[in-house]
Amino acid sequence: MNQAPAPGRVVRTGWWIPPALLALALIPIAGGAGRLVEVLGGPEVLPSDPRFAASPVPLVIHVASAIAYAIFGAFQFSGRLRRSHPGWHRRTGRLLVVLGLAVAFSGLWMTLAYAQKAGTGDILWVTRLVVSAVMGAAVILGLAAIRRRDVTRHRAWMTRAYALALGAGTQVFTVGFGEALFGTGVANHDLMMAAAWAINLAVAEWVIRRPARRRTTSGRTALAGAS
Repeated sequence: MNQAPAPGRVVRTGWWIPPALLALALIPIAGGAGRLVEVLGGPEVLPSDPRFAASPVPLVIHVASAIAYAIFGAFQFSGRLRRSHPGWHRRTGRLLVVLGLAVAFSGLWMTLAYAQKAGTGDILWVTRLVVSAVMGAAVILGLAAIRRRDVTRHRAWMTRAYALALGAGTQVFTVGFGEALFGTGVANHDLMMAAAWAINLAVAEWVIRRPARRRTTSGRTALAGAS
């Protein structure tokens, strides 16, 4: 027989998720902040890129919204925070819809408006278009789901959107390890960059489906114990 938790006992699970997500986003946040400081007239902390100096608006929108989206979005995955402060979760969720759409559509804008960076190719260019479009669609579908009060689908779509937004964090590893293992070159670099978004989306899909399996297993265990 399974022993129920003692009355008053708080089982803290998943507390590590927001810090882990913030850690994954740390390097892109630092890099984006450095680029933002530069284009806004501050000191040059990264190698200059004439593309951004000539047209800074899409970059500023993308970086500013992506930093805020990464930080506030991480705490939306805290079950304890959702239960303890549902009003905060809802208000932050509305802000994240705006930020998520800004990240997605500014990503499209940057891809179409800026010339391709040296050392990148058509694979990455197309991937960025697809990722930006899919992320924007995921945010819209997540908003539509919660307006129907379909919490399960809302969480699924918002999880997918956040996973795609954190692609830059995973690219630190896929590009670093990938090029060390498979060598450099435009095609390899593009594929390693694309792999980061694929990995994040695969992890998101696993997270989305895992609770359903756990509930099914728990239900079967309960029925077996009652029989």
